[in-house]
Amino acid sequence: MLKEFKEFAMKGNFVDMAVGIVIGAAFGTIVKSFVDDMIMPWVGYLTGGVDFSNMFMVISGGVEGVTYPTVAAAAEAGAVTMNYGLFINAMITFVIVAFALFMVIKGMNAAKKAEEEAEEAPAGPSDEAVLLAEIRDALKK
Repeated sequence: MLKEFKEFAMKGNFVDMAVGIVIGAAFGTIVKSFVDDMIMPWVGYLTGGVDFSNMFMVISGGVEGVTYPTVAAAAEAGAVTMNYGLFINAMITFVIVAFALFMVIKGMNAAKKAEEEAEEAPAGPSDEAVLLAEIRDALKK
């Protein structure tokens, strides 16, 4: 059983998948930081200082009539919140990741198409065929 598992784990597809997952997780972290630290401050600036990460609505719980300044403060008071600002951040992150993947796949498809066209292009006659044609022509003369 251990031998079977080792054979399974060492297959190329399994290792490629593992590498893809690790790189994907790292890419997700980079994109999240890009959105949270680079994009959203500008969006907040352009919208008059709105902080999307603290946009929420109290559904129930908490102290009656109290407005909470942050999601963390509402959670600490025991309020149930709908965090639509975090959802907006997640949607922006998704759009950036989807666009990046689109560009990667588009590049891969272009490279694959160029490779296929190069393979389909008729190759000239081989060196042997050229040599045989020269010999044939010389014998005709």
